[in-house]
Parts: sequence; structure tokens; C-alpha cells
Amino acid sequence: MSIAGFPTSSDIYLEIDGKKVAVVQSYTAKATKTSQVVEAFGESEPVATINGQNKYVLELTRLYATDDAISDGIDFFSLADFSLVICKPDRKVIYSGCQWSAIQEEGQLNAMVAEKVTVVRVRSVPPPLTRDTFSPAAF
Repeated sequence: MSIAGFPTSSDIYLEIDGKKVAVVQSYTAKATKTSQVVEAFGESEPVATINGQNKYVLELTRLYATDDAISDGIDFFSLADFSLVICKPDRKVIYSGCQWSAIQEEGQLNAMVAEKVTVVRVRSVPPPLTRDTFSPAAF
């Protein structure tokens, strides 16, 4: 895979069973992690933390169904267990087992309609967010 530069909409897409069903103009990925503190009797501060699960929420903007997906009758409301594929210059990130949690459409007079789809990710290959990708101040 030789991709030069930053991802474009042709490099960000949804697929089902290895078939590209929509291209995405842009995305935002947010990672959260649950954790619990361990408190001990007589201590003024927690003595440890227990790591919890990671949760990834993706917001996709301006999705366009491919001609094949339209001819197959696929619509965004019926999508389930799909993958978001992002081809970056040095790697490909695949968020698989995705489900949508919200679909929003905004329109104004004399302006293009903006669609947003919020997606909850089940798993990814490789892990999408690393300390190399985001500064520690963002967490």
C-alpha cells in the first residue's frame, strides 16, 4: 500500500463483508476509558486504579453510498456490523464490528445537506488511538 499525504474521502470508507458501501468525507474519533480507584482503610488517597474497558465513538460526516450499495438497496439505517476503514500514509486502521447509534441530517437554504452518523466501535486493527497519535494533554 503506497499512499502519500493525508487521507482523503476515497481513503475513508465503510465496508460490509469486504465490499465498499460508502465513502466518508471526514471523521472524528473519541476514546474513553473506564477505571475504578482502590481505596484502603486509613489512607487519605486511593492506593491503586483498576483499568476498565476502552470505548471508541466515531462521528462520520458526509457519507455517500456507492453505486453498488444503492443498486443493492443498502441504506444507512439498515447498516449493522460494518467496518470503517481509514487508509493513513503509514498504516490502515480498521474499526470492525461497528453499529450506528445516531444519524443526523442538517440542511439550510441554498446550502448542501450535511449528514452525520455516530458510530460505536466494537474492535479495531491496529488499535486506533496511541500516545504517538495524540498528545497526552488531550487525555
